[in-house]
Amino acid sequence: MSELFDALHPTGHITAKNIREAAERYATPLFLYDRQAILERCAALLAMPEAYGLTVRYAMKANSLKALLSLITEARLAIDASSLHEVRRAHRAGIPYERIMLTSQEVQSAENLDDLQAMLTSGLRLNVCSLRQLHSIGSYAAKHKLDLGIRLHPGVGSGETASRNTGDQYACFGIHRDDLPEALAYAKELGLAFSTVHTHIGSGADSTIWCANIDTELEIIAAHFPEATTVSFGGGFKEARMPEEQAASIEELGAYAKERLEAFYRRTGRKLHMEIEPGTFVIANAGYIVTRLIDKKKNGAEGMNFLLLDGGMELNTRPLLYASQHPFYVVSREGDLLYSDHRPDSSAGFRAAIVGCCCESGDSQTIDAAGQNIARPIIEPEIGDYVVIGGTGAYASSMSPSNYNSHLQAAEILCSPEGHLSLIRRRQTLHQLLANEL
Repeated sequence: MSELFDALHPTGHITAKNIREAAERYATPLFLYDRQAILERCAALLAMPEAYGLTVRYAMKANSLKALLSLITEARLAIDASSLHEVRRAHRAGIPYERIMLTSQEVQSAENLDDLQAMLTSGLRLNVCSLRQLHSIGSYAAKHKLDLGIRLHPGVGSGETASRNTGDQYACFGIHRDDLPEALAYAKELGLAFSTVHTHIGSGADSTIWCANIDTELEIIAAHFPEATTVSFGGGFKEARMPEEQAASIEELGAYAKERLEAFYRRTGRKLHMEIEPGTFVIANAGYIVTRLIDKKKNGAEGMNFLLLDGGMELNTRPLLYASQHPFYVVSREGDLLYSDHRPDSSAGFRAAIVGCCCESGDSQTIDAAGQNIARPIIEPEIGDYVVIGGTGAYASSMSPSNYNSHLQAAEILCSPEGHLSLIRRRQTLHQLLANEL
């Protein structure tokens, strides 16, 4: 290709030149994030159709780096946190408690409960997710007249894989509809009311099921939550990492939600504020893992080609967990874009499995739904060329077993539209890896 300044992703701004400069300055492997792409995603979400107000909360579990949290909240998104430590982390990044919603499976210990109570009185929002959580916080919330939300288990869910479905009978998130009478009776006894009603059916959810959940949730609110003022439909918007995948249309989803909220108002006289909580949709395609090709192998004359990278499952475990496919790009040591999955005609017929150097058969970026390593079309790069894994802004850095085989956490870099590179996480040192061992 030799298209030095072309962006790797069709909707992104990272170029082959940025890849080379980041690798030369910070060494590989590393994470590289597209600042402008993140801001454009935030703006698109805030522009979704809505009826009576919209709050977009970034699901920070997707990627919790301080610099990215600051960037996203400066773009007017609020925060969805999934643990008390995520709340602490967001607050230390300068985000006020009143812009954070905690929706967690945790039941807090005595010490953490004291912290949670202090955060709530400072403005933190809380979705109660189980009867035990409700009993642990209910008296304090009633005494201090705190505003609580409730997460419901709708009984129906959807996700790209079974392990990302959070709403069906195999998932334990939220208070199930069968337990709702007990929760409401206890709240009534204390004089509590739930201002926010929340559901989340899964990651990469089918848009049809996501829309059907809107109707289910509004029916529950009409029947059981007369004082609710906010409805959260969760996140899980499908993102298209691979060229052949179809991303969710946030315009269509927003239009459906708007129409149903307006119909709810006509029927009940109640105007509900809408919340959503995307993570992947904000940042997945804004992130890249930059690796260097360190070896090539082939299993016999009729066997599979393997390209061995200096980073693999310890950076991105999604292929092993979910059989997820990510786009590949090859950049020469001189900074030329030699191959892009978005331009597959450049493969010249070569196919290879893309693997890391962990002592683990699952250390592969090319795994199919049956758990088998497969070969993907790509050019045959030279040793020392850069192999870039796209779609890794979400649930890569934040979720992967970074210290497996005693590998060190990679450096993470933010790239501006002008090509300025900012180090936002230093590469871990061996001393840091060993620091807590006794």
